[in-house]
Amino acid sequence: MRVQTPNGFTTDNSGKRIVVDPLTRIEGHLRVEVNLDADNVICNAVSSGTMWRGIETILRGRDPRDAWAFTERICGVCTGTHALTSVRAVENALGITIPENANSIRNIMQLCLQVHDHLVHFYHLHALDWVDVFSALKADPKATSRLAQSVSPWARSSPGYFKDLQIRLTKFFDSGQLGPFKNAYWGHPAYKLSAEANLMAVTHYLEALDFQKEIVKIHAIYGGKNPHPNWLVGGAPCAINVDGNGAIGAINMERLNLVSSIIDRSIEFVEQVYLPDIELIGSFYRGWLYGCGLSGRSVMSYGDVPENANDYSTKSLRVPRGVILNGNLKEVLPVDHGDPDQIQEFVAHSWYKYPDEFRGLHPWDGITEPNFELGANFKGTRTDIKELDEGGRYSWIKAPRWRGNAVEVGPLARYIIGYAQDKAEFKEPAERLLKALKLPVTALFSTLGRTAARALECQWAAHQMRHFQDKLVAHIKAGDTATADVSKWNPESWPMEAKGYGFTEAPRGALGHWIKIKDRKIDNYQCVVPTTWNGSPRDPKGNIGAFEASLIGTPMADPGRPLEILRTIHSFDPCLACSTHVMSPDGQEVASVTVR
Repeated sequence: MRVQTPNGFTTDNSGKRIVVDPLTRIEGHLRVEVNLDADNVICNAVSSGTMWRGIETILRGRDPRDAWAFTERICGVCTGTHALTSVRAVENALGITIPENANSIRNIMQLCLQVHDHLVHFYHLHALDWVDVFSALKADPKATSRLAQSVSPWARSSPGYFKDLQIRLTKFFDSGQLGPFKNAYWGHPAYKLSAEANLMAVTHYLEALDFQKEIVKIHAIYGGKNPHPNWLVGGAPCAINVDGNGAIGAINMERLNLVSSIIDRSIEFVEQVYLPDIELIGSFYRGWLYGCGLSGRSVMSYGDVPENANDYSTKSLRVPRGVILNGNLKEVLPVDHGDPDQIQEFVAHSWYKYPDEFRGLHPWDGITEPNFELGANFKGTRTDIKELDEGGRYSWIKAPRWRGNAVEVGPLARYIIGYAQDKAEFKEPAERLLKALKLPVTALFSTLGRTAARALECQWAAHQMRHFQDKLVAHIKAGDTATADVSKWNPESWPMEAKGYGFTEAPRGALGHWIKIKDRKIDNYQCVVPTTWNGSPRDPKGNIGAFEASLIGTPMADPGRPLEILRTIHSFDPCLACSTHVMSPDGQEVASVTVR
């Protein structure tokens, strides 16, 4: 049966059903089911988050100042961004301000996360959707060297270097211990790179694996550790003492210089390795930069990286804010996190219980009550689901909507909004890449456009780290070493009831936390995360989320090896640990833990 959905997509739940479960390479469990038409084109798609989170329930009754430490454990990949969002929510509710140095340090840590996460995402979670590792074994190292030197001045590009890598790779495969290269679709007809391009990309995969551990040292310096660095309501947890005496672990000149060195090396790696790889891969897959992976052309960004402490206005935010609906680049609509008519979550097709199943709730009034049941038309058993019923409940992810619209969030959304707002730092790099690939701006709305936007943002974020590191050092040189304001830490100074919100732009997109405080304890807490927006199930009106929409219309070269599904869904960098709200197969509580 073909169904015309309200957002303009035609879905069809007849035809051959393909199931990919689990689809994510890390962080949580995502199931995707698609129907194919007679030409092996996807005509219907269903995405399901298959685990429950429950952090909101854990937070009730706790001290608001501790919320960041719990919410940060939602995810071990986008480490720190939930904590930042949480401290901002508490500060917003209680009217707490932070010093300028704290703002710079927070921005550096958030931008560090963007750079690290984007590199890891592309090379270790997504690149193998485009790169055939086995093909690299057949490459000519001399030709690979010429190719590498033609696209970048990166020093590691000699024939001997690539030959040594190829020998290592051959021994690795001959051992039979394939590790991260196991269970892939090597030799798939949808792979288009030459053997030499594949060898270069695999080489950079290994280089990025080595370099990524250097980037996160910034978190360890300013936040004490990684993953899950420390944060603080009222500022940053690190003291500054450039004289080298005083508090143990304080930031001194040696630490500041190390951060600067890491930033410089990050800029070099992104500009001489990551971006050239994206441009080269894009030249082989131009078809995936035009038409494949369309999610509906509606995008949203909350904005982030405030230039000035305590100023979260559009003017201060260096990451653009706004909503674009239906690809209308001439109009960027404003976002208001406190407006109950703007952001609402629906659960008609999710495993949750609301008083009114067809009415959305603003996060301040959000409810996280599990209600696991399978639709009457699902196939299989509770422990062995063969096929989900999209007419019933089928996901642990809720369905957030902006004024009733399903929107995509993430680097692509941020770049499109920045482009529409005529911001040079977003528009000019996008136009340079599109010009190099001889493609129009509409090509950004695609699977590879999503991947390219993440690379461009990685470069932008690396340079922004340099900006805020220089700003921090300038303040220190001027005698300003304050990193926290704890004047409002006494709960006796708080109102008996308060509510607030915090927001960031996490690597995967718009992230918001909403808090209600009563009797100086958390009364309600709700997180609406990027993969909730992108991976949402249908809402009560039948509107589908970005994951599902992006797959419809995609042709598949070999349905038995669904590489095209991996490419498109991985381009969003899904994080199911964040988006899902753990239960037994029968929906029963597995364990109860009391914290004393």
